[in-house]
Amino acid sequence: MSENCFHCGQDIEKERISFDDKTFCCNGCKSVYEILNINNLSNFYELNKKAGIRPSDENSSQFDYLDTPEIFERITDFSEGSTSLVTFKIPVIHCSSCIWLLESLHTLHKDIKYSQVNFTRKTLQISFNHNDLKLSELAKFLTNLGYKPAISLETAEKNEDHLDKSLLVKLAIAGFAFGNGMFLAFPEYIGGEDVWMEHYKGLFRFLMFMLSIPVVLYSASDYYKSAWYGLKNKIVNIDVPIVLGIFVLFARSVYEVATDYGPGYFDTLCGLLFFMLLGKMFQKRTYSSLSYDRDYKSFYPIAVTKVDFGGKQENILLSEIKIGDRILVRNQEIIPVDAILINGEGNIDNSFITGESESISKQPGDKIFAGGKQIGSSLELEVIKNVDQSYLTQLWNKEAFKKHETGLDTLINNISKYFTFIILGIALISGIYWSFIDLEKMFQVISAILIIACPCALALSSPFTFGHIMRILGRNKFYVKDTLTIEKISKIDAIVFDKTGTITQRKKTNIKFEGSEIPEFDLMNIKTLLKNSNHPLSKSLYDFIEINDNYFPVENFVEISGKGYEASIRGNIYKIGSAKYNNQESKNLETAVYISKNNEFLGKFIFKNEYRENLKNLFTKLNLYKIFILSGDNSSEENQLKTIIPNVSSMAFNQSPEDKLNYIQNLQNKGMKVAMLGDGLNDAGALKQSNVGIAISDDTNSFTPSSDVIMNGDKVSSLDDYLNVCKRSITIVKLTFVISFLYNIVGLSFAVSGNMSPLFAAILMPISSITVISFTTLSTWILGRKYFKKTA
Repeated sequence: MSENCFHCGQDIEKERISFDDKTFCCNGCKSVYEILNINNLSNFYELNKKAGIRPSDENSSQFDYLDTPEIFERITDFSEGSTSLVTFKIPVIHCSSCIWLLESLHTLHKDIKYSQVNFTRKTLQISFNHNDLKLSELAKFLTNLGYKPAISLETAEKNEDHLDKSLLVKLAIAGFAFGNGMFLAFPEYIGGEDVWMEHYKGLFRFLMFMLSIPVVLYSASDYYKSAWYGLKNKIVNIDVPIVLGIFVLFARSVYEVATDYGPGYFDTLCGLLFFMLLGKMFQKRTYSSLSYDRDYKSFYPIAVTKVDFGGKQENILLSEIKIGDRILVRNQEIIPVDAILINGEGNIDNSFITGESESISKQPGDKIFAGGKQIGSSLELEVIKNVDQSYLTQLWNKEAFKKHETGLDTLINNISKYFTFIILGIALISGIYWSFIDLEKMFQVISAILIIACPCALALSSPFTFGHIMRILGRNKFYVKDTLTIEKISKIDAIVFDKTGTITQRKKTNIKFEGSEIPEFDLMNIKTLLKNSNHPLSKSLYDFIEINDNYFPVENFVEISGKGYEASIRGNIYKIGSAKYNNQESKNLETAVYISKNNEFLGKFIFKNEYRENLKNLFTKLNLYKIFILSGDNSSEENQLKTIIPNVSSMAFNQSPEDKLNYIQNLQNKGMKVAMLGDGLNDAGALKQSNVGIAISDDTNSFTPSSDVIMNGDKVSSLDDYLNVCKRSITIVKLTFVISFLYNIVGLSFAVSGNMSPLFAAILMPISSITVISFTTLSTWILGRKYFKKTA
């Protein structure tokens, strides 16, 4: 009698290894078992009875082609240092157990750093050490776990999936059976004493039975799988009552035909599944539409600095970048596209991509991946790939930058969970009641209850409402990270504004110089150094100095956030920053940038800020919120700010980035829900600490994964409109809840009383979803028109 391996379940043929009172066929199976045990993942064997699949000898080299440099570069998303990122299509991902296992890969293999599943797209992104784990070995490892990646030219090109054709086939089969079943059942409905009909009714019933078999076994298979996987993981999902209803109808129909009691409900059953699949296709198409729109059409309001071959700079939208363009990336800025380094010394932090804060040195000619952050002097890059907004969306939504809060999604899940048990209870009580009154009607009542009560409309209410709101906000240059952010915005009661670059205009600034005249040689060097900083004052000063912009090598660039920066240019050390940073005393309350050369003070540029238009009107409308102002500058404009913001609760000046973060933390400790408006990477810590971080973008690459919203600077004065839209959207969600519950209450009352057929219940179920979606679409459109008029 042959033995089976405890891990993979295969027959033990060549060697027999005993360990922990269990038998294994090879050291690989034994090692995986040990790793699972050590990391408390032994319940893997309970979830997957055939835990591993032994690779056959003939397939051991099937993935070797992945290690070819050309294929490796095409398949991987990112490869730098010792870390690579790859996204595999895994078609067999089907339930929470799959997600649990695939996101635990780092505990199963030491060279896998993290893994993340996208369930709707059936994809798995893995970060791994390519020095110790080849791409082919990674693919084999997944295959041996039972999750063979589907690799083809299409997956390498990262093309979008189209509508699942199997759903169309299932719908077509159900529709064919429904139409022909109704035709065959017609004589039964009209009745009469026709001898010919009476003679052939058995044949007609048999044909209806045969038509229903592919519908029950194939067309309804997705509902069986969903219910089974849920029950296997101790979850009673919304498909459980639907499956029970199908079984009850089919069993009753077979019984009636077999005993010649009646024609059964085969036509009704086929019609039921036809309408349910029609509703499912409608939902799937709408979800796909929302997803597509989110990934590819909502461009962030980020501009990058394009540099022509004469050195002239121009700010253009990120979406307008073309292959071959040259762009400028300054200190602390995110690199938006894959590019080749032309000028400068790169010091790239890829922590946004890999999750590890490790700097990689780059020299001219080296390739730099999108998503890296430059630390040091500015870089001139040549674009080698088009902008992929969906990649930035993925970066923006990375787990490391998420703020885990419960919301409406959790509420919906809880309602759905109890909802199923309540419906099963109602069905049981109604079945017992009708079994004493009319046994034949009992089956109809139970089936109608189990079908009509599907909470699909309830589940659709939140994502569709928030999906439409995200699109409306995006069209009006207010780009929200995810739907949960909309709910968080609706709950805030305090707003913190950074001053410089947020409520002040970056371009419109009055500047005057105080000090001895600076020679042209030094002015050119100073302008070169200014080019390396992403601080709003530095950018304004760069535009103010009217002199030819030549590129000079910048060496030993150092920036101290909130104080200033310095570097060596053409043999001289220049410092640009605050008075203290340049060993000077600030005699007057003023906003100024101090400059020194070789520790010799040259002078200062004094700034008179111009505030954005209609700010006073904005703060009047924000009277329901507590308003706070933070600034890294001194308090020279405090009185002017009090005039603009009469309802300000508090102002704090000379704030470092760390001070801003602590300030927000103190407000949160007092129980406030805080929204922070800042100018991107300079306020990254404060934006991440706040309940809602809003990064203001004018004409700079201020994209930061730490923010929840990216907002166009021109729209700051309309902030109250965006806040009101988010608040009103919660009301729309609650109204859709009411509509969904009303459908179920009315439908259940008819079903329990025996006045609703299962077929009518199947028709009503997708109608309830269509009603919710129609209401959501119309109400969000009206809401958008109210606040944004023509752009809604």
